[in-house]
Amino acid sequence: MSTILFIPLSPPPHKLETDWAASCENVILRRCPVCECDSIIGHGCRRKQAHDEHHDWIGIRRGRCPGCKKTFTFLPPLSLPYTHYSLLARCQALQRRFVEHHSWEEAAPRLKDPNRLPDPSTLRRWSSGLDPSQPAASFLRQTLARVTHWRYAATRPISRRCRYLG
Repeated sequence: MSTILFIPLSPPPHKLETDWAASCENVILRRCPVCECDSIIGHGCRRKQAHDEHHDWIGIRRGRCPGCKKTFTFLPPLSLPYTHYSLLARCQALQRRFVEHHSWEEAAPRLKDPNRLPDPSTLRRWSSGLDPSQPAASFLRQTLARVTHWRYAATRPISRRCRYLG
């Protein structure tokens, strides 16, 4: 089983939406979190779905530590493992639903590939745990907490997860 390591974001803040995945194919973190040696070497590349307004598939790197024999997948923070939509797309859908008051069908995020729109039931699942009746500041805190939950769940081993991240 591959361990997920999130790589730091490198684009400037004003280009975050368009360039968040730009360096994914080039970044390998060398420090192994298991044996704590600077020993991770490249172990191939693959493509991953990360749908949003500017991306559909992104290239990501894999690495291997010859010392402890662990493999690693390097992901940008805005693309969670085992998911098809970036955090930007998920947040855009929540904003369209709860801030702009669109129906579930109309709240789908804008995507580079319009044939990949998430089902309304997927949008409802993304919003589970949020209370839109709260004031805007409280709702923002809830949304950020939900994103944090997605990130935390993504770093736990599959066998310990209790819910599919979609």
